[in-house]
Amino acid sequence: MAKPHVLMLPFPAQGHVTPLMELSHRLVDHGFEVTFVNSEVYHARVLSALPPPAGGAAALGGIRLASIPDGLANDDDRKDLSKLVDSCYRHMPGHLERLVAELEAAGRPKVTWLVGDLNLGVCYEAAKNLGIKVASFWPESAACLAIMLNVPKLIEEGLFNDQGWAERDEAFQLVPGTPPLHTSLMPWMDKVGKPVGEPAVFEAITRFNEFYNLADVVICNTFHDAEAAALKLFSTNMLPIGPLFADQELQKPVGHFLPEDERCIKWLDAQPDWSVVYVAFGSLAVFDPCQFVELGEGLELTGRPFLWVVRPDFTAGLSMAWLDEFQKRVASTGIIVSWCSQQQVLAHRAVACFVSHCGWNSTTEGVRNGVPFLCWPYFFDQFLNRSYITNVWRTGLELSPSADGIVTKEELRSKVEQVLGDREIKKRARLLMDAARRCIGESGSSYKNFTTLVNLLGK
Repeated sequence: MAKPHVLMLPFPAQGHVTPLMELSHRLVDHGFEVTFVNSEVYHARVLSALPPPAGGAAALGGIRLASIPDGLANDDDRKDLSKLVDSCYRHMPGHLERLVAELEAAGRPKVTWLVGDLNLGVCYEAAKNLGIKVASFWPESAACLAIMLNVPKLIEEGLFNDQGWAERDEAFQLVPGTPPLHTSLMPWMDKVGKPVGEPAVFEAITRFNEFYNLADVVICNTFHDAEAAALKLFSTNMLPIGPLFADQELQKPVGHFLPEDERCIKWLDAQPDWSVVYVAFGSLAVFDPCQFVELGEGLELTGRPFLWVVRPDFTAGLSMAWLDEFQKRVASTGIIVSWCSQQQVLAHRAVACFVSHCGWNSTTEGVRNGVPFLCWPYFFDQFLNRSYITNVWRTGLELSPSADGIVTKEELRSKVEQVLGDREIKKRARLLMDAARRCIGESGSSYKNFTTLVNLLGK
């Protein structure tokens, strides 16, 4: 009997690929055939970032990697989110239909389910037309999804105009127990309240209800104890199955776009327990040179060991002479890498706190390992996640910029000392970690929901 064949489709961005790749490994472990569909550009980057043997297909443990075009030219800027979203929405549904036909022509088992990112919900109708059922995957928090689905109502109530700009200057809360959020810090905005990727991103969000209603089931990378209030806003059609992870040993590749620096864990092994400040800002945040220097000198001022992830495109125009001199000064206490296995780092006994942009993957990975946060959001849902961390769970502190918008070295040093010296924050972080592990453990709510999903996808 042929294995049930599931197609996984993330929006083309690192933070969307990672959780769906983690879910793919889990489904393969439960006997599914999984074809993972990236855009062509990111498919190539995932392959090139895999460790040897070249191509790394064996390391993916049964996941078949495939790709479709995103409609952009190779040299187009994929950080221009308006251009990327517009192109994906116009081109990807047709390319997905062609891929399904090619898979069947090649003798692969018939695709029975699409597990598709809601951010690419425009592809759901194409799947339905082919007789493929849809599991809508939401890679962010349930509270974020609730806000997105309430956008038409928020526009009607006059909080926002139909381009996503705030019309009123106020904080609001969906329901008690969800994070309070200011109208200038919504999940489609940057840190100055401007909608990101105008106009395509907000136009896509206004269609989320249409996409959501096409799905046969909705799955979310969250867990009950973290978002009990937000999850009450959804019907039984919503299955929280998080926090997701690929395997207990955290060894399986999860679709990174950059190669992991293998020095990280060896370096952490040499550090004392609960001593290291881990600093990472995800795959999209960009710092200007002035802020980059303040961050580096702030880490130096703490006098503590630090592991700092600096992507090749993290800052532009930085003085290489300054960076060389800085690295010499901190060589005995700090290490700078271009990318790492964040799940492994956060699970390490040496990590004491996480200076984070508060992307949802980073947030759930920190929570799952009981690591306190210092919050430094950049855009989108990161402000909402900061509000969870600082206002609801109270497992971290906010880093506050000065009047000129710069988070100073003194602010960083002060907040590192504050968060590491606060026993109550540590205690709450550990309690939330215990709750997360209960949820994904046998008989936990996320475990049961994952079992329900497996049974659904296997039909």
